[in-house]
Amino acid sequence: MHDFRLGSLDEVTFRCSTELDENYKLSPCVWQEDGRFDLLLRVVNHSDNPSEKVARIHYGTSTDGLEFTLFDEPAIAPEPDPNAFDNGGCEDPTLAHVDGTYYVYYSGWNESLKRGELLLATGPDVQHLQKRGIALESSEHAMNPKEATIVRVADGTWRLFFEYAHGSKSKIGLARSNNVGGPWEVLEHLFEARPETWDSWHLSTGPILDSNPEFPIMFYNGATQDAHWRIGWVVFNANYTQVLQRSVDPLVFPHIKRRADDTDIAFAASALEIGDEVHLYYSVADQYVTRAIIRRA
Repeated sequence: MHDFRLGSLDEVTFRCSTELDENYKLSPCVWQEDGRFDLLLRVVNHSDNPSEKVARIHYGTSTDGLEFTLFDEPAIAPEPDPNAFDNGGCEDPTLAHVDGTYYVYYSGWNESLKRGELLLATGPDVQHLQKRGIALESSEHAMNPKEATIVRVADGTWRLFFEYAHGSKSKIGLARSNNVGGPWEVLEHLFEARPETWDSWHLSTGPILDSNPEFPIMFYNGATQDAHWRIGWVVFNANYTQVLQRSVDPLVFPHIKRRADDTDIAFAASALEIGDEVHLYYSVADQYVTRAIIRRA
């Protein structure tokens, strides 16, 4: 049986230009490399008009995992072409590093069509990425796919979890590929929303811990119909064909709020296993970034 307990909560801060400092920051994809912490971050300008809030993805580095220096130029930026898949924003980065190539899955939004696609960019490092187009397209059965989580299975194949819209709900889909860059075959769902619970209406993907490949664990996001998002966890079998255990209660709430009108949202984005601790990075109120230290109970 698995269980977790929540330890300390720390605000993640950013050293950056005045322009970036004034923007919303969320969806932190954090990983460790060459003795430092690296980050891809969704940065969004302020506007009273939602259609004018256009997300970019910026790269940053840190020595302690809490204070990051952000580069001024985005690593992935929207295309101005009204027909571009991401002319309305580049969001929710997820990264895999395989054989010297960085694969960054991200959510693209076409403001003209009001349509989302799951997109892919690759490169020798995250500052020299080339867009590769649609990785998983929007369809009648999986509209506006986004929020990718990618993991390699013991047999060498890959799994891609993604959020998609189904009516008034967000659901979690699953796809399989022989290669980290796709193409992807959509599979059956692994788990659904549960009535009368904290995750009764919306579900979205979160980071996976696979240090024990027999029992991989996802910290996923769930919400009620009024979109009060919380973070829980689910344990899969080795091939991601069965749910073995799922948290009854949420583990992480939006504990840290700066203003009374902040939305009631805690949304997991990435996680690191450091010693016997899990460092979970998540967004609060779609504006701020927090790190939680989690330990196995």
